[in-house]
Amino acid sequence: MSGQIDLREVDQVEILSLSDNYNDLISMDSSEIVTRAVPVRDMEVKGSILAEHGFSAVVKTVSGEETHELFFDFGLSDVAVPYNADKLGVDLSGLEAAVLSHGHMDHFGALIPMIAAIPGKPVPFYVHPCAFKENRYLRVGDIRIKFPPADRAAWEQAGAEIIESAGPSLLAGDTVLFLGEIERLTDFEKGMPNAYFEKDGEESWDPIEEDSAIVMNLRGKGLVVLSGCSHSGIVNTVTYARKVTGVDRVHVVMGGFHLTGPVFEPIIDKTIAGLQAFDPDYVVPTHCTGRKAVMAFEEAMPDNFILNMAGTRLTFRA
Repeated sequence: MSGQIDLREVDQVEILSLSDNYNDLISMDSSEIVTRAVPVRDMEVKGSILAEHGFSAVVKTVSGEETHELFFDFGLSDVAVPYNADKLGVDLSGLEAAVLSHGHMDHFGALIPMIAAIPGKPVPFYVHPCAFKENRYLRVGDIRIKFPPADRAAWEQAGAEIIESAGPSLLAGDTVLFLGEIERLTDFEKGMPNAYFEKDGEESWDPIEEDSAIVMNLRGKGLVVLSGCSHSGIVNTVTYARKVTGVDRVHVVMGGFHLTGPVFEPIIDKTIAGLQAFDPDYVVPTHCTGRKAVMAFEEAMPDNFILNMAGTRLTFRA
């Protein structure tokens, strides 16, 4: 492909989930890659890590002595992510940028307090322009369930320097790629059929075209792809990541795959087959993937599967 983006290779990628749908304090399954969080001080358990229907992560890349850190999404409530960051002792001073995967409330809930807590302003904040689409809702029969809108003014007041990008953008010293708008090529990843928005009094289906992901390139092992909800389709997302970087090898596919509920469960098998075709070393379904889909991934790819939790740190090394 001409015009491929030169995503720098890194020696290590760390992904700390500050919000996810699940937590188990006594799983006792930490490993070289997986570090589970149990808040312990003075040899006593002090509280818990909070789980909620949302996703947020701090992503760190390491290249020799050079490190970069950024925020990826901010969970649903304005409570869980700040609470978990405090319990885990997360140092926000190294965060140099933030990314929003798409403009739904379960990904920007704690954006304002977390951006405000990052020392040094403004904070470069990467987002597709359509994240600010207004009057979004789910249609359930004749009922409209409204989505809270993305509040540009409030985010800027908190310290976000909003950088709108519909195309791919390099950030964090060219070690992280924000994919921007993802090409949709598969015949089965068709988005949310009951998602709508209204503009000038006209109702339209919402393709959630801003849905995006970030990508890292682990030296000698390939791409680490992290999605928010994969409304664009996780197979489409990985396909596009390979296209724009020119890197075929895939090391990790992680994120919400949006396969929960009766509308999406019929495409679980096709999605698994699509990801298996990339031959990733690890698959880490999170957030909106859904219980049935998570179980299906574990059964189909037992040697590649990692169960994520709120508070879990994953460390992938070259």
